[in-house]
Amino acid sequence: MKNSVSSAFHQAKLELAKVIFPTKPQVKQAFVAVMIVVTFMVLFLALVDFIMSSTVSAILS
Repeated sequence: MKNSVSSAFHQAKLELAKVIFPTKPQVKQAFVAVMIVVTFMVLFLALVDFIMSSTVSAILS
């Protein structure tokens, strides 16, 4: 049992050594890209919501 746990930790350590972590500029660039996409989606959905609610209000009035 102890050997299998030790082996699992050893394997996890080996796999973690293969990971390439992003640099600080890469993280900043990805953050900016995500913020731009999220802002665009929020504005687009707000516009669609406004148009649909206006249309429904006009139909029901």
